[in-house]
Amino acid sequence: MWPLREVAVNQPAPPIQVDRNSPVPLYFQVAQHLEQQIESGELATGSRLENEIDLADQLGLSRPTMRRAIQYLVDRGLLVRKRGVGTQVVHTKVRRQVELTSLYEDLVKAGRDPRTRVLSFGREPAPATLVLEFGLAEGTEVYAFERLRYADGEPLALMRNYVPSGLMDLTPEDLERHGLYNLLRAAGVNLRIARQSIGARTATAAEARALGETRGASLLTMERVAYDDHGRVVEHGKHIYRASRYSFDLTLTGW
Repeated sequence: MWPLREVAVNQPAPPIQVDRNSPVPLYFQVAQHLEQQIESGELATGSRLENEIDLADQLGLSRPTMRRAIQYLVDRGLLVRKRGVGTQVVHTKVRRQVELTSLYEDLVKAGRDPRTRVLSFGREPAPATLVLEFGLAEGTEVYAFERLRYADGEPLALMRNYVPSGLMDLTPEDLERHGLYNLLRAAGVNLRIARQSIGARTATAAEARALGETRGASLLTMERVAYDDHGRVVEHGKHIYRASRYSFDLTLTGW
């Protein structure tokens, strides 16, 4: 049973069960149970979870596993961490639908005639920095590839991606003809959620040459980790875009 310190309500927390024989990662099982309880109202807005160490001990899970489950729900906007308060339920129900799209899909939708040139492609052991992120054993192979994306004949973005090789068969020709997300969906991968960070920096000489910009030109950066409906990481991408040709348009709403 989840122990909670109640802030706004007083109610017993529903029990959580994990199946250690399931192929679904333990952190994702815990996160799904909590998400269902939050969306159903069993865990009310304002309910405060005990600290991750106690929760991990009570379920017999490792602390990193519990931390990852909580962080998954924080990233989804269901929980919030507050200094001096702890981790609280933010919403009783989430209705916002999030649609994951790729740059290729966005360009097609905008009528911008996308074209792709694969600059490098291969299979290699997952980099140490991504082994934990992907939840893979050390030495597991991933596809690693870099592409130059054009729009209406002009270079627009340089994209470096990693995809677990066990998810699908992938070739450079596939990547030049189709968008990555289209290929993942065609392979039966159901994209569900992503963590994304956006930034900016100046172009190196090599990047400027590839993108048709001057050295030191402004670039937008985007790093994304996408998950499927089983909680698996299915893509890690680091992309750069010409700031003179591309912008991120976000719609913000109040609660």
